[in-house]
Order: sequence, then structure tokens, then C-alpha cells
Amino acid sequence: MSEESDSLRTSPSVASLSENDLPPPPEPPGYVCSLTEDLVTKAREELQEKPEWRLRDVQALRDMVRKEYPNLSTSLDDAFLLRFLRARKFDYDRALQLLVNYHSCRRSWPEVFNNLKPSALKDVLASGFLTVLPHTDPRGCHVLCIRPDRWIPSNYPITENIRAIYLTLEKLIQSEETQDGFPIRIKAVHVVNEPRIFKGIFAIIKPFLKEKIANRFFLHGSDLSSLHTSLPRNILPKEYGGTAGELDTATWNAVLLASEDDFVKEFCQPLPACDSILGQALLPEGLTSDAQCDDSMRAVKSQLYSCY
Repeated sequence: MSEESDSLRTSPSVASLSENDLPPPPEPPGYVCSLTEDLVTKAREELQEKPEWRLRDVQALRDMVRKEYPNLSTSLDDAFLLRFLRARKFDYDRALQLLVNYHSCRRSWPEVFNNLKPSALKDVLASGFLTVLPHTDPRGCHVLCIRPDRWIPSNYPITENIRAIYLTLEKLIQSEETQDGFPIRIKAVHVVNEPRIFKGIFAIIKPFLKEKIANRFFLHGSDLSSLHTSLPRNILPKEYGGTAGELDTATWNAVLLASEDDFVKEFCQPLPACDSILGQALLPEGLTSDAQCDDSMRAVKSQLYSCY
């Protein structure tokens, strides 16, 4: 018998090991801060993030996930958990709830989240439906440019547009500089060249939005000078009255396509069905998990579809 086969013969199988003999799960990758000193200061002031307590806070959230949701298939990496802590200003309970809601949404909307990777959305990317401008605004925020007129319904369903938007947001928040919150925190929505009927529709919808959200919508019509009071011309392409050259969609498409492996790892692995522990944790008293899940997702989908 060869040395190799002998080694295989004498090595104990996993099944024969007792629970105490099993090796501990591998530790998640350690965190390396990439924030500038100015952003560290900003995070301390606005998010209550203290660098000296950061890893302690991450570990506390990790322990809560393992204790309260042991079957939740989620990354426990420091950088991933920090997204949720920052989004809820390091309130452990609210960060945990956001993490659970994030996974509940992903499991409840498979037509958007399953197989979410750049190569699956080449038609949307090629259409020029969306891109990210190369320069940030004066506050350091990235500018996502969405052009609904580039969507031809006969080419692909509307869910592909939503998938492309989500793909872009996921890519953006991989950078710490954009992690004011997760899901990503929208600072403002500027609408230009909207048809007159859109203003009427928005006037009907606006009372149902939270005041903070409603106040972040700006309808400029064809008045690009109004747009330039918020977004300076030097960061805008000439299509929007800017001086930054023609709108370039190819560069951002290349960034997304180069991230294929990351998205395959995160969104293209089999996920367990939404288990009763996860479902019941999000329920108002008296509702079944299926009913709550259907109702909440129907509301989200309706809001997204109405944007088109």
C-alpha cells in the first residue's frame, strides 16, 4: 500500500470525531481600516464610531448573530458587519435587525437576487441604463446616473434594471468611504427632463413618504441651472450641462465586470430556504411568515416598479 493510501486509511473520518474533537470554524478575515483621518473623524462625529472600540463592536454583533440566528447564512467578516453597524450608528440591536431584514429581502425576492452577477446583466449594462460618474460631489458622495429612456421593454424585463441598480449599489459600498449606511444611504435624488405628468404623480406619492425621504427628491425639469446648484458642473458630463466630457458608461461597466468573482461568491451560492426562526423574528403578532413576507415584498416591488 502506498504512503498516500496508508495515510488515508489511518486518518480518522469526520464522522468518527466527537463534537469536541472537531476543529473550530475558521476566524473571519481581520479588518484593516482604509479610512482617511478626516473620514475617521467624520465617522466618530456622525456615526458614533470609535476606532478603539470598533473591533469590540464588530465582535459583539458577530456574537449576537451566532447566538440568536445560528442558521442564518451570512458573512461574519469584520468589514461586512461594519456596514450594518455604521448604518445604525453602532446600535447593536438595530444593526442586527437590519442584517436579518437584508437577508430576508434577498430570500424573498429571488428574481432579483438569485444569480446576481455582472455577466448576467450585460444587456442592461450595454444599454447605458445606468452608470456611476467618475467624480464625487463636494460632500464625497458618489453620483449614480440612471437613464430610464434607455430601457427597451421588449429587450428584457424591468427586474433586470432593478438587478443592475442593486449590483451597482453593492459594488459601491465595498469601499469604506461610501459606508454611511447599508442599505446605502441616499443623500439626494435629482430628476431632470421629467415629463409634466411625473410632477403630478410625485405630488400624489409625496405625502406617503417619510418627510426626510421626500425632502431628498428634487425635480428640475429642463432647468439644468437648478441642478447645478447641487451638483457642480465640473463633475457632470456635457449631457447634463457639465464640463466633465461626454457621459462614459464603459468605464463603470468594466469595473463591474472585473468584480465577477466577488458577486459569484456572494450571490450565486445556494441559500437555505427562509427558515421559521428567521421568518418569525420579523413578524408582528398574529401574522404568519408567508403572509408577512408576501405583503412586505409586494409593497417594495410596487414602489420600485412605480418609478418606471
